[in-house]
Amino acid sequence: MKNFFFILAALLTLNCASAQNSDEIGFFIGGGYYIGELNPTTHLGSLTRPAAGIVYRHNFNYRFAVAGDLIFGSVQGIDSRSTSYEQQKRNLSFRSPITEFGGRAEFNFIEYKIGDDKYPFTPFMFLGLAVFNFNPRASYGNQWVNLQPLKTEGQSKAYLRTQLSIPFGVGFRANLAQRVGLVAEWGMRKTFTDYLDDVSTTYADPSVLLANGGPLAVAVADRSTTPNDVGRERGNPRNKDWYSFVGLTITFQLAGKPHKCSSYNY
Repeated sequence: MKNFFFILAALLTLNCASAQNSDEIGFFIGGGYYIGELNPTTHLGSLTRPAAGIVYRHNFNYRFAVAGDLIFGSVQGIDSRSTSYEQQKRNLSFRSPITEFGGRAEFNFIEYKIGDDKYPFTPFMFLGLAVFNFNPRASYGNQWVNLQPLKTEGQSKAYLRTQLSIPFGVGFRANLAQRVGLVAEWGMRKTFTDYLDDVSTTYADPSVLLANGGPLAVAVADRSTTPNDVGRERGNPRNKDWYSFVGLTITFQLAGKPHKCSSYNY
């Protein structure tokens, strides 16, 4: 990964690279899902929820671009829908909104320019850095309860709800019309928290939960169908949670004229 960043930075600083120096604005619509304790392996399943956002892209040339995005989405997990008996017995569930603000570098495998019939499409890959905010909630009675303040695993200090992630993924972009393009992409986000779903370690002592979060914490921390001893595994802290966004973006070229350098002929 370090070598990728080094090579990408070096290439982006080259002045002679068939630069088009144009910017685009795009509108993203798609879905979001997560991988963690309540959904260990399933991608793009029934738990995928709607997501939308806005993207701004600067094209350095026909191969390289940088983009910033602001995406609003949500993720969820429901133990009772799992085929695993252990998950069904644990019987936890959550839903969390996610707001992501990020930047990324993009590489086109084929030369591409929006609105140009000579370079109409390309697969691409991206890698970046993002800040995201999340807030896991659980349904209890007739309300959705914020889980982080309840310290449902007996934490002495609540985890942070604003974290860093590393977005990476692949996609395909193509021209739709003059100055209009379509992007289809799928991207995973590596996070550094195991509390996207509010599940990480072990079942806490009810007396600790009562002292830290009150009766509500006791009620939502253990919803298993069979009694659980204090200290029994509730999650796996060795595996951090992931989330993903997948969808389509309509992009519009804002400005800029292509110019050539002597090393390239078009």
